Amino acid sequence: MKICIVYDSEGGHTEALAKAIASGAELSGEATVYVKHVEDADVRELPEMDAIIWGCPGHFGTISSGLKTWIDKLGYLWAEGKLINKVGAVFCTTATTHGGLEATLLNLITPMLHQGMIIAGLPGNIPENALYGTYYGVGITCPIEGDELLTENDQALGKALGERVVQVTKRMTQGQ
Repeated sequence: MKICIVYDSEGGHTEALAKAIASGAELSGEATVYVKHVEDADVRELPEMDAIIWGCPGHFGTISSGLKTWIDKLGYLWAEGKLINKVGAVFCTTATTHGGLEATLLNLITPMLHQGMIIAGLPGNIPENALYGTYYGVGITCPIEGDELLTENDQALGKALGERVVQVTKRMTQGQ
């Protein structure tokens, strides 16, 4: 299966989360994962993918302008129904605890729903997410100061989302 992860990143936190998600997806050995910065991602490649994951830093509870500009290029794919029934998942980072994580995640999901995609979130029975409290994808708070881009728990959440997308995509594409 093919999975494309598209991200916008400013301070490296969102890029690190994208890579954690990719490592989780690669654990199965069944997925080829393409991780692309939004500036290098070509929307024309998306119909070839089985799953699409996108994420960005949250900007006041919504999608960063870089990722939004890229998402706005998906109109012709919508018109042709090219992404219907693709598996989708989302992720984001913010600098503060109440920086709009869930609002950003919901805003990231909306274009996927318009495309007819099937959203894979993180259920509460996934140990890494049991006490975390968001089920829309992965949203983490990354302090601006310090050298650590992601905590161990942040990386575990990213890996869990990658694994979840592989499981859902396998069921969707292979009927298992």
